[in-house]
Amino acid sequence: MATFGLIEYQDASPEVRAIYDDIMATRKTDWINNFWKAIAHDPATLKRTWDDIKQIMGPGALDPLTKELLYVAVSVTNNCQYCIASHTASAKNKGMTDAMFKELQAVIGMANETNKLVSGYQVEIDERFKTS
Repeated sequence: MATFGLIEYQDASPEVRAIYDDIMATRKTDWINNFWKAIAHDPATLKRTWDDIKQIMGPGALDPLTKELLYVAVSVTNNCQYCIASHTASAKNKGMTDAMFKELQAVIGMANETNKLVSGYQVEIDERFKTS
């Protein structure tokens, strides 16, 4: 259960409703997911987070599926069950196959393992990997 509960559209202030409307229009959907409803208790955080998500996850150098796969990877590493579920669903909607999901999980696991080994062994960065 969300700390402060969820703010449904019909119970939202005009300021929050405007952001909900933008979320639905941008995503071409007729519903607001629980993440937005939970953070709507702080309209400034809701607006800032939505504006940032809209900009970062919007058109750019990375294609939409790649952005969702990255989001899933970070969510798995951070153990955010909500984010794993929502971004896996979004990745599937953008074309992720079961084979891609399985390979992604293998890469996430390998990266986490080798990251921990590097940290534990305190491996120095090779000169040729340094950018400056």
